[in-house]
Parts: sequence; structure tokens; C-alpha cells
Amino acid sequence: MAPQTLVEQISGLYHGEVIVALAGVTSGINHKLRANELKIGIQAVVGDAQADPKHHGGLDRVLHHFPREHYGQYRRWDLMSRFKDAPAMGENISTVGLDETQVNIGDIIKIGEVELQVTQPRSPCFKLNLQFGHDDFALAMQQSGRCGWFYRVLKSGTIYETDTVQLLERLTDISVAEAMHIYFLPEFNAEQYQRLADCEGLAAAWVNSLKRRIENRVIEDWQMRLYGPKK
Repeated sequence: MAPQTLVEQISGLYHGEVIVALAGVTSGINHKLRANELKIGIQAVVGDAQADPKHHGGLDRVLHHFPREHYGQYRRWDLMSRFKDAPAMGENISTVGLDETQVNIGDIIKIGEVELQVTQPRSPCFKLNLQFGHDDFALAMQQSGRCGWFYRVLKSGTIYETDTVQLLERLTDISVAEAMHIYFLPEFNAEQYQRLADCEGLAAAWVNSLKRRIENRVIEDWQMRLYGPKK
């Protein structure tokens, strides 16, 4: 397919290396700084760090892309104790006019000279509850699908705020929004799990999780991820 421009210009680029305590839990979510450019390697963004490498970062989650307009929706739902805007989700890339319904798992995306592949939706955790001062923020993200998505890096280079976001190739028919819906279905559905697991480009962690569900015929407990150790 011919390249398709999805966003004419990025609204913000962010990175940060400071890791501090967020309500007693280590996190780097509050210390992303705006940058005119991001230097992207295959394994990481230069100047970016994660407090929890097990659940953040890695080859399948090098960059987090979050639609800026979602902040307005979360504010309208009264899920923020105080006004917050990008990059309060810990995102690296912020745009307006592109959401989870328009991006598919496996999409090959070009931003400037960098080539990326969409790997998974963001799987929300309890640190978002602490960040925004609402006990059910992570659950609201899980249920609404307003989560953003992650990229793996296919071709390294530098991304600038003036770059466009282009779709080079579409490999699957499952959008990020549908992937989020399938993964967090409230009832076990092996057929849908297998359909998602078969998506080219899906993050290995999600593939493995879906295969375990199918094998064990049970959905893992989400309480710790959504509410943390104190709930």
C-alpha cells in the first residue's frame, strides 16, 4: 500500500531518566520532559528510563504513543484529582487526531526517518490511580480502551516534532481498540484469544499470556495490576 499520512505533525515528544517515589512506589511517570527530538535506538529511547523493566520497556515497548485528546475525556469523567496534561501518562509521543480505532496491531509506522511497529495497547496498572488521584483510573482505562499503544523499533534514527506520522503497511485486521477489548473480555473466549494471538507483530508478552489462558482455560487475576498491593 502507498504510505498514508495519519498525523501531519506531532504535538509533543518526551523522555526522562529520573525515577522517584510516587506514593511510595518507584516510577518515572512524572519526570518526562519535553524534547524537540528523540534519538531512537532499537532497544530504547536515548535519555528515557523505566522504573519497572519487567512491565515497562523492552524490545516490544520502546516507545509509548498516547492521544492527547484522551486527557480531556478523563477530565470529563472526573477521574483526575487535579488538572494534568501530556506527558502525565508517561508517553514519549503525543498527537491529536489519531486514536486506537485507527491504528492496528502490526502496523508499520514511519515517523521521520524512524520505522516502528505497533505491538500492543498499554495495559493499565495501579500507578495510574496514584498519578491521577482516583482509585479506579486504571480500571476506567482498561474498560474504555483509551490507553495509547506501544512500538518496537524496526529502523533507528531521530524523530522530530515537525515529523509526520505515516502508515507504511497494514498487516492485520485487529485495531488497537479491538485488541484491548479482546484481551480484557470479562469472560473466557478461546476463539477470540487465538485470533488476537495470531496477529503478526503482537508483543511476545501478550502472545504468551493469551496462550496460557487458552491452555489453562482461565483468565489471570487482574486485581494486583489494577489496584496494587494495598487494595
